[in-house]
Amino acid sequence: MVKLIHTLADHDDDVNCCAFSSSLLATCSLDKTIRLYSLSDFTEVPYSPLTFHTYAVHCCCFSPSGHILASCSTDGTTVLWDTQNGQILAVMEQPSGSPVRVCRFSPDSTCLVSGASDGTVVLWNAQSYKLHRCASVKDGSLVACAFSPPGNLFVTGSSCGDLTVWDDKMRCLHSEKAHDLGITCCDFSSQPVPGGEQGLQFFQLASCGQDCQIKIWIISFIHILGFELKYKSTLTGHCAPVLACAFSHDGQMLVSGSVDKSVIVYDTKTENILHTLTQHTRYVTTCAFAPNILLLATGSMDKTVNIWQFDTETLCQAKIPDQPKQFTENWSEDDVSNWLCAEGLEDLVDIFKMNNIDGRELLNLTKESLADDLKIESLGLRSKVLRKIEELRTKVKTLSSEIPDEFICPITRELMKEPVIASDGYSYEKEAMENWISKKKRTSPMTNLVLSSVILIPNRTLKMAIDRWLSETHQK
Repeated sequence: MVKLIHTLADHDDDVNCCAFSSSLLATCSLDKTIRLYSLSDFTEVPYSPLTFHTYAVHCCCFSPSGHILASCSTDGTTVLWDTQNGQILAVMEQPSGSPVRVCRFSPDSTCLVSGASDGTVVLWNAQSYKLHRCASVKDGSLVACAFSPPGNLFVTGSSCGDLTVWDDKMRCLHSEKAHDLGITCCDFSSQPVPGGEQGLQFFQLASCGQDCQIKIWIISFIHILGFELKYKSTLTGHCAPVLACAFSHDGQMLVSGSVDKSVIVYDTKTENILHTLTQHTRYVTTCAFAPNILLLATGSMDKTVNIWQFDTETLCQAKIPDQPKQFTENWSEDDVSNWLCAEGLEDLVDIFKMNNIDGRELLNLTKESLADDLKIESLGLRSKVLRKIEELRTKVKTLSSEIPDEFICPITRELMKEPVIASDGYSYEKEAMENWISKKKRTSPMTNLVLSSVILIPNRTLKMAIDRWLSETHQK
């Protein structure tokens, strides 16, 4: 269970960010202030609110020790505060004077990164408060930042959708388009992914964006050779842009907040949804887990911060979903994960995800690939997986022989997922027909006559019939 235990409503404008230390909760807002609350009873500390910034405060974060709080603002400054008394320790001005959108401490507290609207990223010495190094991204504003748990790398996200990896000398190691419409937030899990080889560590990175998606990435750290960034999966659940994401400190949960006004909590092992929270009345802009206790804070444009408490059974509440209803060869990686959970093989989910095993790959697995490629050492476990896969293969053969002819695409000879009607009057799988038109002459695959039009019309009646047949077949 998760329950709402407190609502903070002290800000006069949108809440932009919230952050925990071991004893305090910090919140910041468009109202130019930062507020601090005691975790013992959620009362505001005597020296709160903290006031200095002359424009909106976009981000706040604690140093790992909790002794220093950093805040950054549209006014172009990043301010360091003493959390014991609220006194200002330093005011660090972005060299370009551009609005500062994000700030993050390194895990060892020696450095602080600030990212600005003009794409500049500054690495500050957190002891001397002096600028150490400065760089910039090619396009867009810097709106997200996260340090790797070892502290040797950090990642930034831009409004153009680029995820960029930097080393501690501000050298750009890698950059790729992660979200087409722009990144809004990113966060590292502090816990390594199980199964790393000697000298090699795997960590999960979450990113979210305006494309309504949350993406999970695996970053591997090799002490001599460097690092590798690999896409793992996409989490679904939100129907609007996702503005915030954060891992719990034990790495077992991931939370996200969205323009759809909801907060979703995921189990990071199975990627199933544990909870959907719908208390906020406007966009959810920020979310954060407390480090030592099962508390979650969510902030919103409704000017409130909600505090949620989890019970100790929360991580055991992930329900195993029904096995996918479509044919196994069409399963996504998530469908394969659901199948593993349903078959009592949930310990293999991360291994299958890291190797991008979808339905087609699943059916092609052999005892050799399980041992050599997936590194499943247990003979008994390999045998169990193979038995389950063989059951799927038998079912596929049975179902394939029973597919009504009118449900089969004339081009692919497979069950249609998105049937469309062409100008020749026949129905085809949409992607197959589009490829046919782009690569072939404008002729009908069935009659070889010239098509009068290349417009494809969705065959909704046939789609409903296929879905109904699949549902009935699944129930047998």
